[in-house]
Amino acid sequence: MTSVLVACSSRHGFTQGIAERIAVKLGESGLTAELRSLASPGDLSGYDAFVLGSSVYMGSWLRPATEFLRTNRELLAGRPVWLFSSGPLGTSATDAKGRDLLITSEPKQYAEFRTGLSPRDLKVFFGGLDPNRLRSAERLLRSLPAGRQLMPEGDFRDWEQIDSWAEGIARELSAVPAAGH
Repeated sequence: MTSVLVACSSRHGFTQGIAERIAVKLGESGLTAELRSLASPGDLSGYDAFVLGSSVYMGSWLRPATEFLRTNRELLAGRPVWLFSSGPLGTSATDAKGRDLLITSEPKQYAEFRTGLSPRDLKVFFGGLDPNRLRSAERLLRSLPAGRQLMPEGDFRDWEQIDSWAEGIARELSAVPAAGH
């Protein structure tokens, strides 16, 4: 049976929720999916595939996620890898100036990961914001005149889109026999 590590780095729990949902969907499809944090993922040698994600802040993945991919580049490059990010906020795919959020919100590390890992897919999902979970600097940014527009409150995750993406991963992995690590 194919074993998949689903791991992420999440600051306020919204990205963690996406990773949990992906792990459940992979499990429902007959795969063995284990959920972990990218800060402490444990031994990686037993996994046939990886679904890895991070929250995006100021255009970048969180440090534990970036360090994990860079440190484990050689192992990951030899196995199927999918990457996801959570970061744009709101219900529109464009910001107030009409720019496409799903393109402008792609973390800058994706260019590096595309060439270094050749992931099967790189996805950006809408995230969420609970003002009660914000750190002091984030609260300050949100208090500025444009802050509430840039950081709207709410849960904007599209569960149908997330489920569909996870189901596509499951179909692709089910078509390939496990490597038997």
